[in-house]
Amino acid sequence: MRPNAEDFEEFARARTPHLYRTAWLLAGDRHHAEDLVQETLAKMFRAWRGLQRIDNPPAYAQTVLVRTFISQRRRRSWTEQPSSDLPDRAERPGDHALRLSLQNALAELAPLDRAVLVLRFFEDRSVEQVALDLGKNAGAIRTRTSRALDRLRTVLGDDAVHLIAL
Repeated sequence: MRPNAEDFEEFARARTPHLYRTAWLLAGDRHHAEDLVQETLAKMFRAWRGLQRIDNPPAYAQTVLVRTFISQRRRRSWTEQPSSDLPDRAERPGDHALRLSLQNALAELAPLDRAVLVLRFFEDRSVEQVALDLGKNAGAIRTRTSRALDRLRTVLGDDAVHLIAL
């Protein structure tokens, strides 16, 4: 049976929150994350009829998301700068300063380093899964993870100890 538009709508509704969370962690910005999820779902829709030969569509969508993020960041046209004026937001429980410092520290990493850390530690994927998703070998992912964590620790300084609270 071939997948149809209704199947895609159901898939998109079910996966959008998870894709958005990953996109936000990668992009560090709500608007970029929304754009990234929208572009990912558009690419998934174009490929939806051929998904019979894909064993795991949610994992495929995650791979499309990460590769789209990396591809966007490689473009020379990536010149948008965040504004210093933030809209009013409702207060949420948790340590906002720590979350912001993590977000800023992730923003200082190269896109591929950020993707590796998000997939490994926020998405709780194995080295082999991340290597498969990013089209790299496992040794390269281990090396990149180690170096990215070192850079993250350097950027965060004393705040690195408190990240467990997130």
